[in-house]
Amino acid sequence: MGISMATFLLEVGTEELPASFVSEALAQWQSKLPAALRDNFLLMGKSDEQLAEQFAFYGTPRRLAVLISGLPVRQPDREEAAKGPPAKAAFKQGKPTKAAEGFAASKGVSVDDLEIRDTDKGEFVFVQHKIPGRPTAELLQEMVPEWIFGLEGNRFMRWGDGDLRFPRPIRQLVTLLDEVLLPVTIENGSTVCVSDRTTTGHRVLHPEPVILSHAQDYVSALQAAYVMVDPALRRETIAQQVAAAAQQVNGHAVVDEDLLSEVVNLVEWPTALIGKFDDEFLALPSQVTITEMASHQRYFPVCTPTCTPADGDQLLPYFITVSNGDPAKAALITQGNERVIRARLADGQFFFEADRQQPLADYLPKLATVTFEAQLGSVLDKVNRVGKIAELLSHQLNLTVTQQQQTARAALLCKADLVTQMVGEFPELQGYIGQKYALISGEPQPVADAIYEHYLPKGAGDELPPSRMGQVVGMADRLDTLVSIFSIGKLPKGSSDPFALRRAANAIVHIIWAAQLPLNLQAVLQQIIQDFAVDHSEVNADELNGQLQDFFLQRVRTLLQDGEAIDYDLVNAVFGEDDIYQARALTDMLDLRDRATFLQRIRTDGRLEKVYETVNRAAKLASQGNLSTEPLDPSGWVDPNLFEQPSEQAFYDSLQKLVPQTQAAQAERDYGKLIAGLGQAAPAVASFFDGETSVMVMAENPQVQQNRLNLLGLLRNHARVLADFGAIVKNKPYRLVA
Repeated sequence: MGISMATFLLEVGTEELPASFVSEALAQWQSKLPAALRDNFLLMGKSDEQLAEQFAFYGTPRRLAVLISGLPVRQPDREEAAKGPPAKAAFKQGKPTKAAEGFAASKGVSVDDLEIRDTDKGEFVFVQHKIPGRPTAELLQEMVPEWIFGLEGNRFMRWGDGDLRFPRPIRQLVTLLDEVLLPVTIENGSTVCVSDRTTTGHRVLHPEPVILSHAQDYVSALQAAYVMVDPALRRETIAQQVAAAAQQVNGHAVVDEDLLSEVVNLVEWPTALIGKFDDEFLALPSQVTITEMASHQRYFPVCTPTCTPADGDQLLPYFITVSNGDPAKAALITQGNERVIRARLADGQFFFEADRQQPLADYLPKLATVTFEAQLGSVLDKVNRVGKIAELLSHQLNLTVTQQQQTARAALLCKADLVTQMVGEFPELQGYIGQKYALISGEPQPVADAIYEHYLPKGAGDELPPSRMGQVVGMADRLDTLVSIFSIGKLPKGSSDPFALRRAANAIVHIIWAAQLPLNLQAVLQQIIQDFAVDHSEVNADELNGQLQDFFLQRVRTLLQDGEAIDYDLVNAVFGEDDIYQARALTDMLDLRDRATFLQRIRTDGRLEKVYETVNRAAKLASQGNLSTEPLDPSGWVDPNLFEQPSEQAFYDSLQKLVPQTQAAQAERDYGKLIAGLGQAAPAVASFFDGETSVMVMAENPQVQQNRLNLLGLLRNHARVLADFGAIVKNKPYRLVA
């Protein structure tokens, strides 16, 4: 006879939820609910694939819901080992004490059923006792409030006169196990919400309540009430409708995935409508029009059929809105949206015309009225610092005279658009508007482009500034932010990073790597900090320099592991454990990345394993000598007259052959030559240690001993040009996973 299985429905009905919370909440439930049911023995022996088939998560602006099928009607009975008192307290002279009798009684067993087991804390009394399974209905009633109020998110609110918090007031609750209503009560002060079978249909198209007779009726009953509860289905429907609407005007819808995700959770019964705006607004910078439509009104722009999302200049005078209203009133809804967008675009047109009345440079004095940070002065103060840093970077990168002039001009103007009316209305257009106004003001194209590019990348995975001027101004801006904010002690802590300092440092590293910039970041930081300290006497330059260098080193470690997929021990190897390696990392960031990626490559193809033992054995013994880590050439450091065995001469000869290969590797960053040289030296080193003419390194004669230690030290030094092999874990090609 088969085991009876049930389907459970939970729906939390609310007032209109923030669109972002709907997807966040469902994602949390997807993670937490299966675990909760597993912990309560209701999903025993189920694989992740099987679990995925049992759970269906639904959400709209007015509800969160989950439908769970295949639940047993009760937990299985199970046995558990219960731990009791220490054995010496439970039995005296072989007879049970009151402690043993009390423990047995509490578990419903006889004292004879008790057994003594060893633990890491000594001997204790245990008993195997049977735990009868509880009905699933009881467990669900207990878990539902935890599922609801265990959700996390921003901007939670209180409603009524109670202390419960949720993004919006909860208005109804449905809890059905098949056709049985499970009573669940949510009390929030004087406001009480008791679960029942009643849910809501579409606010306009089906204002009547929807009564559910069975949990499995949920999706079909709400579909009949004009509510599409499945977000994936709504997304597909909206995408298809938006594409079809654009085709009506021979256009192509510009669909931003983030905007689409937001719109999905703004409607319950989507209807895509196409509207029109006046052609005159196409004269506005395209991103102004797109921002008005997408960011402010949640409209999808329409462009020519061959355009891409970046081709804003090919916009058509149309927009697509996704309505949650009555499709029969589409014309009226469209007219209302056309009036709204016309007013919005008219505002943008006014700002654009007003801003153009003066050159971009004339806005600079107004930056003195905008605070960058209370302790650090105005944005104009920041611009002046950015200009000095840009000049420093320009010289170090050997920019041409023209490039230096254009970089200086871009650095001066890079924040000027912040005090324009357009950016005041649309902050997300900063940089883009600066670029447009710079061109209108007669600034050279490279200057205008650098104003826009210096904000790139805006986030992980975003494009990087393509021009050298944009790269320099972008790094200068971020370096100033890092130095100045660190100087007042507002460092990132945990997940808190209000000034996005981690993102700023990551961007600098990405720009250096992508553009192959030969930038000495250590020297740059020292100079910026010294200049900053001149005007801020309270700053401890040495301490600030140490903090920032450590911060950059940590960011680079993370980027190598997470972004470049380098094994953690290989990252440790290129950073080493001494100050020489640390300084080298910041002095030549390109070399650092190349060494890390090269190590990863030779680990994969097996070359690392072939030299690992040779280098590591030599390095460990060399540490007992006093040879510094700098010499490479054995001449002057090793005396052949002290050799006692042919293996010493062979070792010496192999080092001489290795010198030009190592020097070439250093000059060309071609570390394959170094590894090849180490591989060629390996037989001689092996003979030195274990061959027929092997030697005892720690010889009684101190001169012979030091001579042999110097041979080993020189081999170690050659390997150190690539990495600290002592940090590498033998045959361990894995990564730490967070």
